[in-house]
Amino acid sequence: MHNRTTELKLKDCTELEVLRHYNKLSNKNFCIEKGFYPLGSCTMKYNPRINERISKLEGFFDLHPNQKDEDCQGALELMYKLQDYLKIITGMDAVCLQPCAGAQGEFLGMLIVKKYFLDKKEDRKIVLIPDSAHGTNPASASMCNFEVIEVKSDEKGLVNIAELEKLIEKYSSNIAAIMMTNPNTLGLFDNNILTISSLLHKNGSLLYYDGANFNAIMGHTNPRLMGFDIVHLNLHKTFSTPHAGGGPGAGPVCVIKELEDYLPNPRIEFSEGLYKRTYNNKKSVGRISAFYGNFNVLVKAYTYIYMLANDLKKVSTDAVLAANYLKSSLEDYYNIPFKGICAHEFVISNCDKKEKGVSTLDIAKRLMDENIHPATVYFPLIVKEAFMVEPTESETKEVLDNFINVMIKIAKEIEKGEDFSIYPKKTPVKKVDEVQAARKPDLKEC
Repeated sequence: MHNRTTELKLKDCTELEVLRHYNKLSNKNFCIEKGFYPLGSCTMKYNPRINERISKLEGFFDLHPNQKDEDCQGALELMYKLQDYLKIITGMDAVCLQPCAGAQGEFLGMLIVKKYFLDKKEDRKIVLIPDSAHGTNPASASMCNFEVIEVKSDEKGLVNIAELEKLIEKYSSNIAAIMMTNPNTLGLFDNNILTISSLLHKNGSLLYYDGANFNAIMGHTNPRLMGFDIVHLNLHKTFSTPHAGGGPGAGPVCVIKELEDYLPNPRIEFSEGLYKRTYNNKKSVGRISAFYGNFNVLVKAYTYIYMLANDLKKVSTDAVLAANYLKSSLEDYYNIPFKGICAHEFVISNCDKKEKGVSTLDIAKRLMDENIHPATVYFPLIVKEAFMVEPTESETKEVLDNFINVMIKIAKEIEKGEDFSIYPKKTPVKKVDEVQAARKPDLKEC
């Protein structure tokens, strides 16, 4: 450690100057309050301010997790009821609110799968994952020492049943589970899901439901009806808790009765007139986060569910309607490889635009100058020059119409042969070298 030998030259600032400085910096960031956020597969819906106000109530915000159960009955009651709500919504029998993110929920789910088969004295080492899955699926399975085998999609973008049957026949009792998102990352609901669940269950395997796209089906169906055994839910994607900035997050895991004993301790139970944290799960895979996860996030999800109640179904209805409105309005101007009705999102392939010298990334940068956040680009990987759009139920028709008009304008600019290398022109930071920006970020630029 060295002592400074020269005077630190810091400007004397008034409080007002400091506030204006940081306010100016914050205004350079894009956020949901400033414009449309059609970020496919991430569901950047609006977070109602009532969620924030409730979560900041003194009895929630200032509560210490080491307080005795009898001194925090309100918090325990909220979590107990949130568990009940999620059981009803998913059709499952038991819930753990502990995971601090969707990916951590996946990890917990895979740990449960592993221990379940160890207890059955079955050495199953394979997890099947469709090629349209989220990238965290194979990562979570691999972290639990499973071998991941990819299941190819058919020409409709759904799980190829013929290939699935071949894999089950080939690997048989070595298959522990399949991890699926339904609707998948192409925004397509797999109508063969009951066939898939039947094939896996006949093989003695489990089905894991990635709840990342649950916002499209909530209230219309649930994972239990599809035949799933384990579910994780991204509270930010479906239940309006904050997203981005690295957290905090929450990814509750819901399971069928046969898997309940594997959930982490502590569990929240109600007996003798009190809500209690119990540590009775002797088969538990172990705690995966401190205390009981991100409680403040759980309060926000509870508030959202409690306020909407039976209107939760309308959330999914409106999200699907918005996506299909955009899709049908743009299909004359962009190549949409998978036809028919989509769920809450859809994918454009910009290969034809790339042939004219404009890539998917160029289109994304062009959107920024229209006060619209870029959609997800180059994902899912099975679609070349992919551009994934998810409007969410939060947006008005006026906002959707503006996005349609902007996208049509961009398509016409491409046809005219306009130069897209100059975009974005209006943002605080202009177009950067993507590789150098990742390797040598300049945090002082703006």
